[in-house]
Amino acid sequence: MGIIIGIDLGTTNSVCTYIDRNEPRVMINEEGGRVTPSIVGFAEDGSRFVGDIAKRQMVLNPGNTVYGIKRFIGRKFRDCRGEIDAVTYNVVEADNGECAISIMDREYSAQEISAMILQKIKNSAEDFLGEPVTEAVITVPAYFTDSQRQATRDAGTIAGLDVLRIINEPTAAALAYVHERQAASLIAVYDFGGGTFDISLLKVDQDIAEVRATRGNNVLGGADIDRLIASWLEERFKEEHGAGFGGDQVVMQRLRDAAERAKVELSSATTTDIHLPFLIADHNGPKHLQATLTRDQLEDMIRPLVEQTINECKQALEDAEIDVAELDEVILVGGSSRIPLVQEKVKALFKQV
Repeated sequence: MGIIIGIDLGTTNSVCTYIDRNEPRVMINEEGGRVTPSIVGFAEDGSRFVGDIAKRQMVLNPGNTVYGIKRFIGRKFRDCRGEIDAVTYNVVEADNGECAISIMDREYSAQEISAMILQKIKNSAEDFLGEPVTEAVITVPAYFTDSQRQATRDAGTIAGLDVLRIINEPTAAALAYVHERQAASLIAVYDFGGGTFDISLLKVDQDIAEVRATRGNNVLGGADIDRLIASWLEERFKEEHGAGFGGDQVVMQRLRDAAERAKVELSSATTTDIHLPFLIADHNGPKHLQATLTRDQLEDMIRPLVEQTINECKQALEDAEIDVAELDEVILVGGSSRIPLVQEKVKALFKQV
């Protein structure tokens, strides 16, 4: 049996690990990074890019760059209206009623797009390890449906992987955190990622995890925060110039990129300046966007989203009939959990972090 890899197939980024001398290690991809953007780009000549290269072409080629595919995999087209309107590529209804992606007169299933990401990860793992990789464990949000789980497994098969297990992301995080620990613990895993949110309450004892309760929202994550900031930036532009962007996808992608950078910066700073030159031009010349966003303004924007996650936590505690005082530890997982307001609210609820 060869090395079995573990893959966190994320909405925004994906990570690959393996066990080295009984310790989990994150693999380095072909670009020298520890994370691979979950993005697939298509060029006019039919060539395909995955990861960092695809992310770099998003602004110039937004209609042919697929991101956030995790929000569509295994889901019916009729159930995805809100998510479809939020992306720059063309999501259509496949013959089976699920979501498909139309790129240059060809349709790709969400499983095929996800398989391209998994194939990239598989190739990087083989380069890193110096041997073939055929088996994998893939994590999914705890609130994924059976259809979404099977679709993820199918994506792995298309990528040439034998998917041994599909594991809930919070369970995987808890097992990694308490690896080889002897004492039993009651743990809450608050997982706020780029596209999904999960809260799981687990009893963990010597590498065995019993899930006591889980709640979540598969369409709530950092991408939604980015969109709120982008909308705020568009309003600032309209106030200054008296005109919007007319749905220009290139401009909207530039706004989203700037929004993501501002969000990250405001986790460590209290204010950030956003400068986007030459967004549009008319007979008076080019128009630029210059704005200052403070952490307080951001927190006012995102407070309703954060409160949604806290309400899910409260419901999970109620479902499991667990009092916060009974919890031994709270683990924060996912990029969005780095936001100070999120940490503040989680600490207030669980009385610890």
